[in-house]
Amino acid sequence: MLADVLPRHTLTASMVWRWLVEVLAGLSIKAAAEKLRLPFALETIYRLRRRMLRGLDPVEKKLPGEKPQRISKNPQILLQTLEHLKAVFPDSSCPPADFQLHFQHPFLG
Repeated sequence: MLADVLPRHTLTASMVWRWLVEVLAGLSIKAAAEKLRLPFALETIYRLRRRMLRGLDPVEKKLPGEKPQRISKNPQILLQTLEHLKAVFPDSSCPPADFQLHFQHPFLG
């Protein structure tokens, strides 16, 4: 349960992951947030995306030690990292929570 907590955020890892799955599937940031009916303002979601982009470095540094990154066809670095996260935790229902539990490091820095 504690792995689902994102330090300094009101969103949980599972909420963020559900949103990211929709973005990975090709929905826009806004469409994914609307589809999930997230209880936050759209600006909160855009701010979250900006924070994720700035905080990817620690995530990217920890993942290759677990499983080499496959070459992704996706041009966006955020989506490449999320695909790698899914590959490292393939049976997980919430890879960000498993990342936090496994590495004892916050997913969003």
